Amino acid sequence: MLHIPLSATASQPAVSHAGRSHFGPTTAASLVANAVSALDRDPHMARHYLERLAAMFAPDTPPPQAEPVKGGLAAWQLRGVVLYIEERLGSTIGVDALAQVARLSAGHFCRAFKATTGETPHAFLILQRVRRAQTLMLRTDDTLSQIAYACGLSDQAHLTRLFRRVVGVTPLIWRRTWQTAGTGAIAATHGTGVTADEQRRRCS
Repeated sequence: MLHIPLSATASQPAVSHAGRSHFGPTTAASLVANAVSALDRDPHMARHYLERLAAMFAPDTPPPQAEPVKGGLAAWQLRGVVLYIEERLGSTIGVDALAQVARLSAGHFCRAFKATTGETPHAFLILQRVRRAQTLMLRTDDTLSQIAYACGLSDQAHLTRLFRRVVGVTPLIWRRTWQTAGTGAIAATHGTGVTADEQRRRCS
C-alpha cells in the first residue's frame, strides 16, 4: 500500500549511491532519546523511532521493486496528482480537477487512486491538510484560523473538526503538547499519535 508524504520535511540524512542513509552516533542517540521520551505518552511514535534506529543497522540490500497495481494509476499519473495536491493545499481541490490531471474520468480516477494508495481522494486530501496543519503549527506562530485558511479549510472550526477526527485531539491541545516536548523529529514525520490504518478509518 502506498503512502505519500506531501509536506516538506526537516533535513534528511545523506543517502549513499546504494540507497542507504549514513547515520552517525549523534543521530542514533537522538532516536533513542526521542523513543524514551515518547514511550509513555505516544507508544506509536516511540515505535517509529525504534524502527528508524533498527534500520540504521540493517544490511545493505537493494529495495524490492514495486509491482504495478492492477487497475491503479500509472507512475506519471500519481506523480502529477500528488504534485497538483501539494501545490494547491491552500485552496479547494475537486475530484474532477484531479481526474483531469490523470487524464481519466472522475469515476475511473477514484477507483484507480484507491487501488494505488489504499485511500479515496477525499480521505487522502483530508490527511494531507491535517499534516500540513501540523507542520505549520510546529514551525510557525500563525493562529489556528490562519493555519486553517492556509490548509484550504474554511475556518478554525473546520480545522478542529477534521483534526480531531484524524488525530484524536484538538489542534490546540496537539500544538501545546508538541511545542512543550520540543521534538523536532515530529515535524519531519508528521506524527499524529494514531496508526495509519486508524487515520484512514477516521477520514472515511
